[in-house]
Amino acid sequence: MTIPDQMRAIEISAPGGPEVLTPTIAPTPKPGPGEVLIAVCAAGVNGPDISQRQGAYPPPADSSPLPGLEVSGIIAALGEGETRFAPGDEVVALCNGGGYAAYVAVPAGQVLPKPKNWSHIEAATLPETFFTLQQTLIERAGLTTGQTVLVHGGSGGIGASAIQLCRLFGATAIATISSGQKAEYARAMGAAHTIDYTSEDFVERTRALTEGRGADIVIDIIGGDYANRNLKACAYGGHIIQLAIRGGAKAEINLGLILMNALTVSGSTLRPQSAATKARFAQALRARIWPAIEAGTIIPPHIMTFPLESAADAHRAMEAPDHYGKIVLMVGDHERSPL
Repeated sequence: MTIPDQMRAIEISAPGGPEVLTPTIAPTPKPGPGEVLIAVCAAGVNGPDISQRQGAYPPPADSSPLPGLEVSGIIAALGEGETRFAPGDEVVALCNGGGYAAYVAVPAGQVLPKPKNWSHIEAATLPETFFTLQQTLIERAGLTTGQTVLVHGGSGGIGASAIQLCRLFGATAIATISSGQKAEYARAMGAAHTIDYTSEDFVERTRALTEGRGADIVIDIIGGDYANRNLKACAYGGHIIQLAIRGGAKAEINLGLILMNALTVSGSTLRPQSAATKARFAQALRARIWPAIEAGTIIPPHIMTFPLESAADAHRAMEAPDHYGKIVLMVGDHERSPL
């Protein structure tokens, strides 16, 4: 593969709205020791990308300033000492940044084989959500058979992936949604029940659906006034996972509910984790989740696509109230065969 000195990319010209996502020509990165260079076929769009665009989620100092945290593509070159992959391998990767580009350099431990039965567009939806859920839902909250999981944002990228993991692990997923279309989608992903939060009280409905017990795990991306309500929706010994704070960072909660019901509240972001930690997540996914993907047990989400140069439109679509599923930027030859 001939690697050009420069590449197409999307930069953030200044913190702001979608219009600050600007097509540019940037130097092609070179893989460092233990890294691989990926020729990007498709790049997933995620909530942290929007936060970075707004200036609220700056990249680590040693990462690319370009947005983009997950890609699917083809290994173009290997950094010094890297032997786990070969040029031409089809892969997916969790990036530390720089995914909105024709090429991205990634630590090899954060790279996994592209599932054979998924296209590059489909595969680009995998890394960010499944690495996040491996870290939080599986490892920290201990997802297991027989549990009930309340999933806020059940039609989104994280939500739908969490629902599928619940089905895989033998847990029951209850999804909050805001429309009939989103409810249908959440059920197609494996949700046993849906709650329309625009017209129903999710605390009351969760308790009714669990015969008064509550949810063993709550996955929340809202924050704000959801915080205290999540405590009320939890079963004794329950675990609340805070993944985002779209409804606000501040909340007034009743600490007595945490004490009396032995609750755990945890929060974590994926991007600042060490390369070794992310590599551990990758190996865990490869051992248990990747076989389920290749067996068809975990299926691709609903996907909306945009050309790379239309990244601003992709962000507008993601921020629209009717958005569900995942959004993917088409970068290279997304149906390319291995070299």
